[in-house]
Amino acid sequence: MGGKKDAGAGKKDAGAGKKNGGSGKKQGRLPRQVYEAELYRLQAELVKLQEWVRVEGARLVVLFEGRDAAGKGSTIKRVTEYLNPRVARIAALPVPGERQRTQWYFQRYVEHLPAAGEIVLFDRSWYNRAGVERVMGFCTPEEYTRFLHQCPVFERLLVEDGILLRKYWFSVSDAEQERRFRSRLQDPMRRWKLSPMDMESITRWEDYSRAKDEMLVHTDVLEAPWYEVESEDKRSARINMIAHLLSSIPYYEVQRPPLTLPPRPPSSGYQRLPRNERNRVPDHAATLKR
Repeated sequence: MGGKKDAGAGKKDAGAGKKNGGSGKKQGRLPRQVYEAELYRLQAELVKLQEWVRVEGARLVVLFEGRDAAGKGSTIKRVTEYLNPRVARIAALPVPGERQRTQWYFQRYVEHLPAAGEIVLFDRSWYNRAGVERVMGFCTPEEYTRFLHQCPVFERLLVEDGILLRKYWFSVSDAEQERRFRSRLQDPMRRWKLSPMDMESITRWEDYSRAKDEMLVHTDVLEAPWYEVESEDKRSARINMIAHLLSSIPYYEVQRPPLTLPPRPPSSGYQRLPRNERNRVPDHAATLKR
């Protein structure tokens, strides 16, 4: 899980790209048909997990961490695609405000923790302090040291209180990260995903690797272990992460009462108001049929 492994993988991938003529074609990618079939099966299991959480009053917290462009966001989308947003929600916190900067560091995350029967997926979490804040100098050395001391204590308290806590680190090589950045730069529909901070992460690759290594030393604890997701192939990463999450929770399929559609009652004389009396959306679709 260390930074040296990531960096080494990046060099290996870069060399492989040259060997293949620089085509950039991924080797050993999970076939789309196999991926989609298994993803749908796992998503059906996630729906069962959701119902178990709701009925049992469980509280599930899943942390998604990793380098920029490692595939965290796309995995979260697949996890939540068929889930009830009233049960499963995403917490993606913005930059803290002036008042929040004076609070206990974990305070603003606590208010997003789930109540009974809820699932919360953190798209980045309190581990911002161990990563971007540490590398970019957004926190003091004292604040960083305090975080490394308090974080395991904080997570043990969550687990002791009955919260199911799962922590996933999405690992990607430097070569693959750069390829994804370039792809986003060339795609106007995804360019918004890039920021100056993302660009700087390329030049600070080893700094982030060292920060990750130190973070794991202090926070990979028995009560709340880290699980690394190899994310060179996004399809495999999504399948592997979801399968592991499901395997780590002793859920069961909740038996729901059968539902039947009642017969429509006979008309009581209701007349719909004339359509021209209301504002209507123009039929743009009709122009496409011409």
